[in-house]
Amino acid sequence: MNKFNAIKKLLTDHYKKNIIIHKSPDKGYRSRVEFGFTENVFTMYDNKNKIFLTTFDIAKKEISTLMPKLLEEIKFNDEIQNKLFQVNFRSNSLGYVMISLIYHKEISKKLIDLINQISIKLNCEIILRSKKFFYSTGTGFLEDVLNVNEQFILYQTDQSFYQPNFYLLPKMIKKVKSLIKKPNDLIELYCGSGTFTIPLSKQFKRIFATENNRKSIICLEKGIKKNNIDNISYARISDDEVSEVFNGRKFKRMKNIQINEYNFSHILVDPPRSGLSKNLISILMKFKNIIYISCNFDTYLRDIKLLSAFEIIDIELFDQFPNTSHVEIVSLLKQK
Repeated sequence: MNKFNAIKKLLTDHYKKNIIIHKSPDKGYRSRVEFGFTENVFTMYDNKNKIFLTTFDIAKKEISTLMPKLLEEIKFNDEIQNKLFQVNFRSNSLGYVMISLIYHKEISKKLIDLINQISIKLNCEIILRSKKFFYSTGTGFLEDVLNVNEQFILYQTDQSFYQPNFYLLPKMIKKVKSLIKKPNDLIELYCGSGTFTIPLSKQFKRIFATENNRKSIICLEKGIKKNNIDNISYARISDDEVSEVFNGRKFKRMKNIQINEYNFSHILVDPPRSGLSKNLISILMKFKNIIYISCNFDTYLRDIKLLSAFEIIDIELFDQFPNTSHVEIVSLLKQK
């Protein structure tokens, strides 16, 4: 039984309709990849087995093409290779690549000069990072153009979360947009850099978005300004802190945002693999419409059972990582 049939079977008690599945190409789909580095090759683990790579056909073509070119530039240079332990790649919709070189040493002026030269030669932005040190040959932000009926600009840094499958990301956003009926205000948790927040700003009167990652909040703020949006407020608070806000606690990070002044018609949650906390589950009971996006079916099913006062109105599956057990879920839950 494949993963989709297994999920459908486990959801039988919660959803009787046919579930649409969005497939992805099994190569060239990842816009964000991370590798170890040793002896002039990239490394990663397949289960517990260490594998060695000079290119990676799962990554976007711009990344897989650049990987051996980067190795060629640094293979005879001890200054670049010494104490280099991780190399990360990100690519945007326009095919521009950001590379991060992460070190266990102090970054020297010589290394910076070498990286500046390689950056120009390879036509990409290169970031150098070590403990308490950051240097970039560019702005440190990767700008992405997203077309979902309308065009939006989103931002990411080399340390912020961003959906990795560039084929499926626009489809996921369009699906979420299609779930919105009779909108008023939206509260969004785990908003990241605004992947859903910014496109949804056109459908809701006001949005209050929360995220605990500093880098993601900076990207969200930058995206709000770039897209000239005036109906999104945000705060850097965790999911449990959101629960405390609803229970009356005051946080300076809320910047005088008054939660009781909103008229929330929907809440959107896109939690990490661990799913929703018990405190947050109790808060969700206050809402009529929950848009639940999940990257872990096990915790999704656990949470659905806990949200027994709700029923799944719509659900679709997105094969973010082909040939793996992972599935991304986009669903709408409504109070019974």
